[in-house]
Amino acid sequence: MEEIIPVERLTKFTKNIFLSIGCSESDADLATNVLIKADLRGIDSHGVARLIGYVRLWETDRVNPKPEIKIVHETPSTAVVDGDKGLGLVVAPKAMEIAMEKADKVGTGWVSVKNSNHFGIAGYHAMMGLERDMIGMAMTNASPLVAPTFATERMLGTNPIAVSIPTKNQPPFVADLATTTAANGKLEILQRKDVEAPLGWVQKKDGSASTNPNELKDGGALLPLGGDREHGSHKGYALGSIVDIFSAVFSGANYGPWAPPFVSFLPLPENPVGEGLGHFVGAMRIDAWRPADEFKSHMDNWISRFRETKAIEGKKVLIPGDPEREFEAKRIKEGIPLNSKVVADLQELAEKFGVKL
Repeated sequence: MEEIIPVERLTKFTKNIFLSIGCSESDADLATNVLIKADLRGIDSHGVARLIGYVRLWETDRVNPKPEIKIVHETPSTAVVDGDKGLGLVVAPKAMEIAMEKADKVGTGWVSVKNSNHFGIAGYHAMMGLERDMIGMAMTNASPLVAPTFATERMLGTNPIAVSIPTKNQPPFVADLATTTAANGKLEILQRKDVEAPLGWVQKKDGSASTNPNELKDGGALLPLGGDREHGSHKGYALGSIVDIFSAVFSGANYGPWAPPFVSFLPLPENPVGEGLGHFVGAMRIDAWRPADEFKSHMDNWISRFRETKAIEGKKVLIPGDPEREFEAKRIKEGIPLNSKVVADLQELAEKFGVKL
């Protein structure tokens, strides 16, 4: 069962929860915007369904609600940022601001982040560049839930990559994808609905195929994009590895199996190799490559031609970002549908902090 919650009401509730754990007004606004944007864009696995998880991390002292985010190393076009254990929902956008400031000055800006936490949807941070006529990029490493091709051990996170590209009259190009066949949040949605996972999403702890959405609880693993070697999982494994290196080896965060788990009930890995989770964000000024109007006109042309692609009967060729944009237009008007188990989690938070849902 689902309950439809008006956007304004869900936004106010979420902000009040972040204020309740000690976030400043501006940080509570920012963290709320990231979560609500995920729900609006139909990425329900990373919206307010994650709110109770952030609170539990705060309760176990793994999230600092008032971080002193600072640059610890930089060049004219690059920086390393220490997130001071802050919410990734807050740390990543602030890192993106630094990247855009550098791009303003020298054409491009690249920031790697350490000592942070789960940062919500990668697309939010990448899309910040659109407001300043910049190409935006964002990626993050995450809890080790993914087995490399031919492995049974969980070594990588779902490690998403997002890229946003401005246009002139067409909606912007926005690609936001996990480097696994499916993100862990999609499994959580299947668990709430009590339905099986498609083949290629997960494997059992011995490496054999499974459709059980609870497989990770029994020692199983998520699979890299492609699912198996015959369908290109080695490529998904390589992409996830690149994200891990850019996000964590660059910055000094924990990488691979040392990345801290999102769930608060699991202990932190022993003998850490860095600090917290890592992110990598970047911004590129369009006119660093060619005149902005000229580029955006060609992006419009690119999108228009791809929209006209001859499609399989009964199907439509989509541009990256189309489904999310359609979800957002609908949900702004109609409200955000929440699974009954998510509503129950929010009600638990409402009672805990005395905030009305």
